Amino acid sequence: MEALSKNFFLLLSNSSVLDKMAKKWGPRLGADKIVGGESFDQAIPLIQQLNSQGLHVTVDHLGEYVNSESEARERAEECISTIQAIHNHQLNTQLSLKLTSLGLDISHELVHENMTRILEAAKQYDVVVTIDMEDSSRTEKTLELYKHFKKDYDNLGTVIQSYLFRSNQDVEELSDYNAYLRLVKGAYKESGKVAFTEKSMVDDNLKKLIAKHLLNGNYTAIASHDEAMIDFTKDFVEKNNIPKDQFEFQMLYGMRNQMQLDLLQEGYKVRVYLPYGEDWYGYFMRRLAERPANIAFAVKGLFSK
Repeated sequence: MEALSKNFFLLLSNSSVLDKMAKKWGPRLGADKIVGGESFDQAIPLIQQLNSQGLHVTVDHLGEYVNSESEARERAEECISTIQAIHNHQLNTQLSLKLTSLGLDISHELVHENMTRILEAAKQYDVVVTIDMEDSSRTEKTLELYKHFKKDYDNLGTVIQSYLFRSNQDVEELSDYNAYLRLVKGAYKESGKVAFTEKSMVDDNLKKLIAKHLLNGNYTAIASHDEAMIDFTKDFVEKNNIPKDQFEFQMLYGMRNQMQLDLLQEGYKVRVYLPYGEDWYGYFMRRLAERPANIAFAVKGLFSK
């Protein structure tokens, strides 16, 4: 049933008809409860509010799979202007981005050029950039680019998905780069040839990845709304004397708000993933597909103040 639910929402995420309807009726559907606005300027007051509560933030301009060079360059400019705005407004936020939005599927030269410009701006203004992970067909290219840029830019992180068979080896190799990793379960529809299909196996692998990366002494972001995963992390860091400044919890904007504040009160660092932009529909559907329990969180978030 869970697999059926996941496939259903992943199917919906690719519907161009529903995407158009969502953009038209987004505010009435409660899009403003899960997305920070259509532009970064609209997201700034939300970031300031979250920061005032003691929450850290990472922002992401929604959109991926760009297939034109001009659009890829526009996306890069958006990232650079966002970095500058973060500095100008003294916001406690990082930047997340997808390489397909910067030309990964177009040419190596284009995505390399765009990433270099973004990372130079991020270095100038001391902003951390995280490369989001996409589907498995792009994992190798993404990690190759991460390793290349990490040699020159310390303020760079990436994401590892626990549903992929390869992830344990990837975490091991990335330890040599003192990698800042966001560890997640994964949210794309993948073949059983490359990914675990049973939830219990995905969960077990995420626990292994968390333990491995923490014990390797590297900074770890545990991105999950799963209370069992959060409790596992709490117990693990206590038993292994892992300092609280070596890890953080990450959650989506608009979901598990009280849990975010509770963790904060317990002395843990919490970061809120705040997307902005018009292309919120596919993002939202993948979040529901990632973990069907998110449906309850989403419904509560959509209809509660």
